[in-house]
Amino acid sequence: MTTAERDLAEALRAELAAIDPPRRCCRNAETAGLMGAFEPRRRAIARLEVRLRRARSEAEATQERAADGSTPAAPAFVWSGAAEHCRLAYLRGRFLAHGSLSLASGRTHLEFSVPAAEAELLARRLGELELPAPWRLRRGRGVVTWKSTETVGTFLRMVGGGAALLELEARQVSRSVRGDLNRVINAESANLQRAVAAAARQLEAIDILDADGRLARQPYVVRLVADARREVPEATLTELAERLQVHRSAVQRALERIERLALHADEGTGLRKRSRSGAD
Repeated sequence: MTTAERDLAEALRAELAAIDPPRRCCRNAETAGLMGAFEPRRRAIARLEVRLRRARSEAEATQERAADGSTPAAPAFVWSGAAEHCRLAYLRGRFLAHGSLSLASGRTHLEFSVPAAEAELLARRLGELELPAPWRLRRGRGVVTWKSTETVGTFLRMVGGGAALLELEARQVSRSVRGDLNRVINAESANLQRAVAAAARQLEAIDILDADGRLARQPYVVRLVADARREVPEATLTELAERLQVHRSAVQRALERIERLALHADEGTGLRKRSRSGAD
C-alpha cells in the first residue's frame, strides 16, 4: 500500500476504536471481541480496552474480581440470541483485534486472522448478517476474507465507520470514474486511429483510380463519395452520408469498391472480359 492508503486504513481502525458503546451489553460484547488481540501494544486498541474496563460499573468489577485480586476476564459473549447491536459490537472488537485492511492499488482486501477453530464459526456468523465470507486455514490460523469493495464498505459502515469510511468511498468513486474515463478515452483514441488509417487508404485508392482513369468510369455515387472524401478527409462515414444525402451503407460500399479496385489494376477496365473473349 502507498503511504496515503496505509494512513487511511489506520484512520479507519482508529475511528472504530474511538467508538464508545452506549450500552453495557455492547461494551461487554466488544470486550469479548477484543480478546486475544494480535497487537495488544497498538495504542488505539490499548486505549479502547482501558475505556471499556473503566466503563464497567464498580459493582460489576467487584463481583467479577478474581479471588487473587487479578483483573477479571471479559464476560463471555453468547452470539445466539444476542441483539444485533451487540453482535456488531462484538465483530467490531474482533476486527480491531484480529483484522487487517488493505487498500493497495485500488483493491480492497479485509481479513480476520483468528484461531483455526474459530474461522468457520466466524464465517457462519457473518453470513447470518448477510455478509458471507469464505474461510481457509493458513499456517495454522483460520483466515476469513472479503475482497469485495462493496461488502467491506457495508461491514465497516455497520460497525460504525464514519468520516474515514466516507473518504475511502470517495476515493473509490474517484478511482472508478477515472478508470471509466480512461477506458472511454482509449476507445475513442483507437476509433480515431482506425478512422484516420482508413481515410488515408481511401485517399490513396482514389488517387490511384484517378490517375489511371478508372475513377471517371465508376457509377455516379462512387464518384460523388470520392469527391466528398477528398474534400473532407477527416469526416466519418455518417458525416459523409449526411453531407451527400445518401445512406451510410451506400457510402461504405462506395469506399470499399474504391479500395478493392485500387488493389487490382485490371479490375474495372474491361481487360478481363476481353481476355476471356480472346481465349474463347
